[in-house]
Amino acid sequence: MLAASPALAADALTIVNPSALHDPSPNGYSTAVVVPGGARLAFVSGQGGQDATGALSPDFAAQVGQAYRNLRLALDALGAKPEHVAKLTVFVVDHDMSKLGVLTQAVTEMFGAALPAQTLVPVPKLAIDPMLFEVEAVVVLPRA
Repeated sequence: MLAASPALAADALTIVNPSALHDPSPNGYSTAVVVPGGARLAFVSGQGGQDATGALSPDFAAQVGQAYRNLRLALDALGAKPEHVAKLTVFVVDHDMSKLGVLTQAVTEMFGAALPAQTLVPVPKLAIDPMLFEVEAVVVLPRA
């Protein structure tokens, strides 16, 4: 049996969390997201925790918060909103279970109950040595 969110419009994403699988929503993601036919997609490059000046906090939670603010700015530039994000991939340097609370809080603050599909990839380092977190997104652009 599929548990899907109601479609709000013809271009709305449908969230699918099969009842036969563990509910992933407490961990800040959905099992799958269905993109409507004929949708235009945008791919947002990895957003790190740098502010507009390029400064990067050494604090993991601060970087995560800034990365999601940066993602929101990228969505705004596309004319999209968080509910248009179908898939996230997050990269975490030296991931351990203590970081999941920070990650789950950030994603639920941005997406609420409309959680996109998501994959977390632990990595030894990112493009810039002080970076601890990066998030990239697949976005279904709203119809004009």
